[in-house]
Amino acid sequence: MKTAAKAPNPRQWSSADQQEAIRKRAEEIYIRNGRIPGRDTENWTQAEKEIRRESAEPRSLKAIVVKVRGIQYIGQYDPESSDGYVPGEFGLRASIPVRFDDNKMFVQRPNGKMLETIVVSKIG
Repeated sequence: MKTAAKAPNPRQWSSADQQEAIRKRAEEIYIRNGRIPGRDTENWTQAEKEIRRESAEPRSLKAIVVKVRGIQYIGQYDPESSDGYVPGEFGLRASIPVRFDDNKMFVQRPNGKMLETIVVSKIG
């Protein structure tokens, strides 16, 4: 079963992106309500309300601290897009594979999945 897509922050999307998000949500509503014809306007209106409400909700970001070669990196991530990462998966002072790409830090989790973060601080 498909779940409704979360709306990105409206400050981060263009008008075209917003229209596309609303269009996709209206289609999800159409399918969810049994594909009833002639309800395009109602589905679109409901989709607009849902997208606006979701995009107005504050996003709760979390951080992970990793020390690599004496430098401490703080990587910020969105729990909703972290593929089930739970703080505490790594043991204290555990050796973990880390990869950097520009301002992104990718931390390999014990289950083999990668936790993608944005480096917000580098100390040392």
